[in-house]
Amino acid sequence: MNVETSWEYSNQSYQGDLILLGVSDRPRLEMLLFALVLACYLMTLLGNTTIIMVSRLDPGLHTPMYFFLSNLSFIDLCFTTSLGPQMLVNFWRTSKTIPYGACVAELYISLGLGSTECILLAAMAYDRYAAICHPLRYTTIMSHSLCFMMAAVSWISGFSVSLVHTVMILRLPLCGRNRVDHFFCELPAFLKLACVDTSLNEALMLSGSVVFLLAPVSLITVSYGYIAAAVIRIPSAEGRKRAFNTCSSHLMVVWLFYGTATFSYLLPRSTSSRDEGKMISLFYTFVTTMLNPLIYTLRNKEVHKAFHRLMKK
Repeated sequence: MNVETSWEYSNQSYQGDLILLGVSDRPRLEMLLFALVLACYLMTLLGNTTIIMVSRLDPGLHTPMYFFLSNLSFIDLCFTTSLGPQMLVNFWRTSKTIPYGACVAELYISLGLGSTECILLAAMAYDRYAAICHPLRYTTIMSHSLCFMMAAVSWISGFSVSLVHTVMILRLPLCGRNRVDHFFCELPAFLKLACVDTSLNEALMLSGSVVFLLAPVSLITVSYGYIAAAVIRIPSAEGRKRAFNTCSSHLMVVWLFYGTATFSYLLPRSTSSRDEGKMISLFYTFVTTMLNPLIYTLRNKEVHKAFHRLMKK
């Protein structure tokens, strides 16, 4: 089937409502997941909104680190909001449907935001490398223009690769298949609806996963290798502790996000592990985005002081 025929056929294939199966065969588990997702979603809204407001309103936090952290919080807010409301509604409804266009839009937005976060976390690792390994030249290295450029590259590259995947998805005929074996419209689950060979889409997904998952992790690993060597050379115990606290927060976020995303997009999925894959997707979609503000602020005295100053005002 050539490209023109595939495109024409896709317009004639099923374009109505899709059914998100989730765990609809286990109503009790659905109610438990509803409570957990709702709690995580509300905590995500509260925590990330607080970080954005404190970072913007307190002049003491107008630094590259908090600029990137505000971007991360905004991504997490949009990421969970693009999926959470629809998922919560479907947990309650008997008919767990979503229009075809809404499903494609959900896939595009969530994939774009997830890809953006992958690149942004690598940019944050470079910021920590510059701060600890080159403290005297830090303000020169991490200039405003470089910070904005790194953030812009993260956003543009993330949504560009998502656009490519979405266009390729729109070319696939579904032939009446409308049952998505997932909680939301995720790329691997959507590809299983196609009634034609999807090897090109899968190859594109694999190459994108290597670029947006493995490459940033490699850069982060190299950065933290240099950081570890620099921290060991810090003469004071207090200085080493501060550097360790700052970097350990970022490493925890990296481990949580990349670990779960790699499981979903790179590891082969057997039939028996489909439910595990769905739960892992819930983890990096809601649990990780809820934990990010807590990880970055619990041991961060600068944020605590800034928050108290704003409360006094």
